Amino acid sequence: MPWWKIFLIQFLNIAGLGPIFGAIMGIMFGPSAFLWIVFGSIFGGAVHDYLSGMLSMRRNGASLPELVGEQLGMGVKQFMRVFSLLLMVLVGAVFVSGPAGLLAGMVKSISVTWWIVIIFGYYMLATLLPIDKLIGKIYPLFGFALLFMAVGILVSLFINNAPIPEITSGLASQHPQGYSIFPMMFVSIACGAVSGFHATQSPMMARCMTNEKYGRPCFYGAMIAEGIVALIWAAAASSFFGSVGGLQEYVASLPATANKAAEVVNLISNTWLGKFGGILAVLGVVAAPITSGDTALRSARLIAADFLHIDQKPILKRLMVAVPLFVGTFILLQINFDVIWRYFAWSNQTLSVFTFWALTVYLYKEKRCYWITLIPALFMTAVCSAYIMVAPEGFGLPLYIGYIVAAVVCIVFTLLFIRFTKNKL
Repeated sequence: MPWWKIFLIQFLNIAGLGPIFGAIMGIMFGPSAFLWIVFGSIFGGAVHDYLSGMLSMRRNGASLPELVGEQLGMGVKQFMRVFSLLLMVLVGAVFVSGPAGLLAGMVKSISVTWWIVIIFGYYMLATLLPIDKLIGKIYPLFGFALLFMAVGILVSLFINNAPIPEITSGLASQHPQGYSIFPMMFVSIACGAVSGFHATQSPMMARCMTNEKYGRPCFYGAMIAEGIVALIWAAAASSFFGSVGGLQEYVASLPATANKAAEVVNLISNTWLGKFGGILAVLGVVAAPITSGDTALRSARLIAADFLHIDQKPILKRLMVAVPLFVGTFILLQINFDVIWRYFAWSNQTLSVFTFWALTVYLYKEKRCYWITLIPALFMTAVCSAYIMVAPEGFGLPLYIGYIVAAVVCIVFTLLFIRFTKNKL
């Protein structure tokens, strides 16, 4: 497969709702979101995606649990298998509901339920068929739709002289519910900066890549492209309504059951790009989560097959693994979308923690500069530890307790790494 196709497929695999919906929710914290997207993408997410993709390529396309287990031990490997499977099923579930709602809004003659059935049908085809027979042919078209959407919104920012918030206006949290920047914003903006989910997608592209020189544009480049999409939507959402406060007021005016980020996307697209352009833009937004959802379930099937040692060439054996995954996804769809999304966001960032630590150990063994992954490993460890302590969907503890727990966990992980390095001397 040519490298440009691999880039587009990787871009769509990783660019789900995160860089669009996540950026819209994240910019409600204020201009500090811009800094996290820029620095997080360059020094965190792109490094994470590139190194995990290249390590998989050098291990013949090994899945993420196998890669992490090789560096951190059999116990972590078994945990990662279960954790990755749960995350992939969560991704499949959250990336059905959102697109179905958007499509139902565009084609009112078809209900949300029927759109869910249609999307599930596509998921089954994409999960069961060889990648070059379906994904390789359809994804480049979806990729162009998503890029058109991003470029169209970017051009509209300049044409409309949109008042994008300046970081000089202050970096303190402006969230209407009073959430702190750390750790809440760093989980809200996931796929646009750092995302553990990406490392589960890279092995599929690593198996299609013929030369390591394509790793930089395909893995590192796809993450930077996603970061740009996140920046565009963060700028659009915060300027379309006149200010961050205007965005917050509009979101507050929506019904409690509304998919608020989807409503913002729909309004901005149709207003700035017109009816036809708005339809193309929404299709781009729809394509992103659908493609991420189907590749997530494909990854789940491959992870389960590797663990159970089930050959995936015969179609019956593929069904043996895929059907239980589809059933689990359908059951999760019965739960409120907002609840699933919040747990997905935290699980997604937590997965990146294990990947960063595995990459740090690998780089140390290879006598390479391991600081480029050690620093983000410690940072994301602190983020995830503090978030689960203080978030409403976590333990809901006071912020200072979350900070203390985060510091203790980081110290423990650092001591374990130092102990590992001394044992290798």
